[in-house]
Amino acid sequence: MPDNSSAALTAYARSLGIEVSDHEDGVPVLTVGFGPVIEGRPGAFHGGATSGLLETAGYAALRARLASDGRDPQLKPINITVQFLSAGKQKTTYAKGRITRLGRRNANVSVEAWQDDRDRPIATAIMNVLMADREG
Repeated sequence: MPDNSSAALTAYARSLGIEVSDHEDGVPVLTVGFGPVIEGRPGAFHGGATSGLLETAGYAALRARLASDGRDPQLKPINITVQFLSAGKQKTTYAKGRITRLGRRNANVSVEAWQDDRDRPIATAIMNVLMADREG
């Protein structure tokens, strides 16, 4: 699937309202607006919604890079570690992934989510992903 449209997002991501808002250096920047679907405690983003945005942004960055390399493996999570740095407020939240290592079978991705100031992330994630050949 092309990484430059909302069609590339999973049903889960779409159910949270996650959208592709921009591309920077060929990597999608994802966004989600605040609303009742993603609200946790009153007036704050739910931690699961924040984690979902981070994970989706990480996979979007990895898929974009793999597509540019002409690769289409099946992606399987090895582990994902999320660090919550501050509560998400009633604002639009952005997220972007960065490939830190890309091998033949494994990839490491770091992801940041922010609201007003990109230099002050509200959460970060580190993802380790197995890239398996598609059976077919």
